Amino acid sequence: MKKKKLLLTCLCAAMLAGCGSHGEGANAAPAVVDENTEKSGAASNPEQAPEGNAAADPEKEESAEKAETESAEMESAEANDAAAENTFVFGDRATMNNTVGERELPIYCVETEEKKIALSFDAAWGNEDTEELLSILEEHDLHVTFFMTGGWVESYPEDVKAILEAGHDLGNHSENHKNMSELSDEEKREEILSVHRKVKEITGYDMFLFRPPYGDYDNALIEVLKDCEYYAIQWDVDSLDWKNEGVDAILETVLEHKNLGNGSIILCHNGGEFTAESLDTLIVRLEEQGYEIVPVSELIYPDHYHMNVQGRQIADE
Repeated sequence: MKKKKLLLTCLCAAMLAGCGSHGEGANAAPAVVDENTEKSGAASNPEQAPEGNAAADPEKEESAEKAETESAEMESAEANDAAAENTFVFGDRATMNNTVGERELPIYCVETEEKKIALSFDAAWGNEDTEELLSILEEHDLHVTFFMTGGWVESYPEDVKAILEAGHDLGNHSENHKNMSELSDEEKREEILSVHRKVKEITGYDMFLFRPPYGDYDNALIEVLKDCEYYAIQWDVDSLDWKNEGVDAILETVLEHKNLGNGSIILCHNGGEFTAESLDTLIVRLEEQGYEIVPVSELIYPDHYHMNVQGRQIADE
């Protein structure tokens, strides 16, 4: 379908240590018209035709109307084709491979030779700094990804619209911010689709990116997400902005993170006390290091990929 679009066990944390970082809060995550119109002769407007001219020919009028209609239809078709070309396409699940050993893994980061990284913001509580975040991103002409809970969508529908209108990804962060691994498959599905329906109703947008609360997932969640035509997205660089330790702490944590590199996905929060204050400098310094900041949808491979033990998404050869 076209889209305009970590609490692991100790054993899994060890397995994924090469690509991921710390989870949200105290939970750990794997380290990983033409101007030359003729002005002589008959006037272009029939109502201004010179006296003595014959009445308009019905057949010619019908022919002209038909030509106009065909031209409009052609322009519409071309516009639709162009839009389709730029629409993110969800891959056939048969071309995806999230399995490593006996585990189904979400995407922590991406294997790429391009110096691209994705910046993401989880939105679960409050919107005090959302407008400021959007303003800073606009100043830098950047697009990122916002993962939103159902409650946040309900509370701030105008913000949801503003985020989308600004060109950012709308991502799903579950309805109630629960530990997904503790839910049944049907409960998982409802946590995902409930937010999806709300955003669809508000914006007409179909989301396709899901970030599990606390980074908590299990094999079943990855399979349910595929059934719902979603990608499971984690992170390999946690800004730790949720600790509210200040601007310098956020900058140091991200810029000196051992996992920061091509294909990294950075986790931030729109509710962090110092997140907005640090964002401008963070963007500047990341770009000084040569990184291009993109939304998650532009970083990941939509299909024909596999994962390694670090949760790194790798394109099939």
